[in-house]
Amino acid sequence: MRIAAVLLAACLPGLALAQEFVEANGPMSDDDFYNAVSCGADPGGECRKPLVKWDRLGPIRIAVRQIDDAYLGGKKLRAAAALERAIQALNGADAGFRVVEVDAGADAEIEVFFFDLERGDPIAGTGIEGVDGSPLGGASTRVLFERETGRIRQVAIIFSTTLQIRAYESVMLEELTQAMGLMTDIRNPYYDETSVFSQDTNASTELGEQDIMALKRHYARP
Repeated sequence: MRIAAVLLAACLPGLALAQEFVEANGPMSDDDFYNAVSCGADPGGECRKPLVKWDRLGPIRIAVRQIDDAYLGGKKLRAAAALERAIQALNGADAGFRVVEVDAGADAEIEVFFFDLERGDPIAGTGIEGVDGSPLGGASTRVLFERETGRIRQVAIIFSTTLQIRAYESVMLEELTQAMGLMTDIRNPYYDETSVFSQDTNASTELGEQDIMALKRHYARP
């Protein structure tokens, strides 16, 4: 029974939300910036979240699992273009991993859903335990990982109809970047226009210099 309990615990994923933020002012050192986005540490402080990351030999696969009728037309086209650009940006960071889009029915580590749900509604329809039933933001990322190792096993990214179409590009890039394990935003006016991790002004359509630094540091080989 003890062995079974240990094996069960090892197989149970943890659930981490990407809704919290660190507050700071002015330019942050690379160390403080990385520690903030990777483990929720205040400047000069200790980690408040576990470090989690992908551990795969092959590419990290992304599939759009569902896109409801509320997104048909211009929204669907804009969403597809936003996903393509976000994938290009992440691969262009040359951070030691590669992401690829696969067909809707193929196996994928990252699953994207465009539900006919508004901000604040409970998520329903992913079929992922711990994700369905949790509240939806404008867009929300849920990362499931092994508690013992910090290894990410699955990610769900859910968009709401509340999100305005002009925000798709910046939000898709932010959510996919967070899906790499960098799950904490930064509330700091200095980064409002220069980082996808900006808590208050989510307008960046390109990875900032420190965004790329954080991705590279997170996936640096020992």
